[in-house]
Amino acid sequence: MPRILVVEDSVSMRSFVRNALESDSRSSAGVDVVEASSGFEALRLLPRGPYDLVITDINMPDINGLELISFIRKSEAHKDTPVLIISTQSSERDRARGLSLGANGYLIKPFSQEALLSEVWRFLPAGVAHAKPHG
Repeated sequence: MPRILVVEDSVSMRSFVRNALESDSRSSAGVDVVEASSGFEALRLLPRGPYDLVITDINMPDINGLELISFIRKSEAHKDTPVLIISTQSSERDRARGLSLGANGYLIKPFSQEALLSEVWRFLPAGVAHAKPHG
C-alpha cells in the first residue's frame, strides 16, 4: 500500500487531496495518507516513514515547502523520496526553483482530481506495494 505524506496548511485542500487519493482505484490495496498541516509538522512525521511520495504546498507558516524539500533531499533516509509540489505560484520561475531544489513534479492550484492523480501515479506504479525501508 503506497504511503503518502500530504503537507498543506489549508484544511480544505488537504481534504481534497486525501479524498482524491483514497477514492482512486489504481491501488488495489488502497493508499495510506498521512497529513501534516505545516512544514514543521512534516519534519516531525518524516521519521515515521518511509513514504512513497511527499506532496507539499510551498506557502505555509513556519517552514515552507521549499525549505522542506531541501531538508528531504539532505536526509539520508528520505533523499530518494519523490516530492510533488502543489502551489498557487504559477510562474515558470517558481516552478523552476521548486524543481531545482529537488521536487519531482509541480502542480498549479486549482487542479482537478484527475490532474492530481495523473501526477501522483507518475511516481507510484499501479498496484505498488508499500516500499521497504532502505539500508
